[in-house]
Amino acid sequence: QFVESGGGSVQPGGSLRLSCVASGIIFSDSTIGWYRQAPGKERELIAAISAINSTNYRPSVKGRFTISRDNSKETAYLQMRSLEPEDTAVYYCNSKRDGMWSNSWGQGTQVTVSR
Repeated sequence: QFVESGGGSVQPGGSLRLSCVASGIIFSDSTIGWYRQAPGKERELIAAISAINSTNYRPSVKGRFTISRDNSKETAYLQMRSLEPEDTAVYYCNSKRDGMWSNSWGQGTQVTVSR
């Protein structure tokens, strides 16, 4: 249902733009979220955008990350700036409708921030 891409290795202070192509869902009616999972840690929701383009961010990424969506392409994006080593993780997207997040996950995309 979800195919994430755009990850890579960057130095601290760098930028990346992640993409998430969704299928099998009513994209335009869904809230889309970006999650990440760092080694040894639980997966955490870091940004979400509702069907009416209302956005929310985890405090640790607010002001540095921007979530957006293109309903015509059934694609969501996560623009990441001022990356820090603590942002190193596998990044996933997911969708929520009728108050429930999907239990289907994609492969994710690896983001590594190091000197």
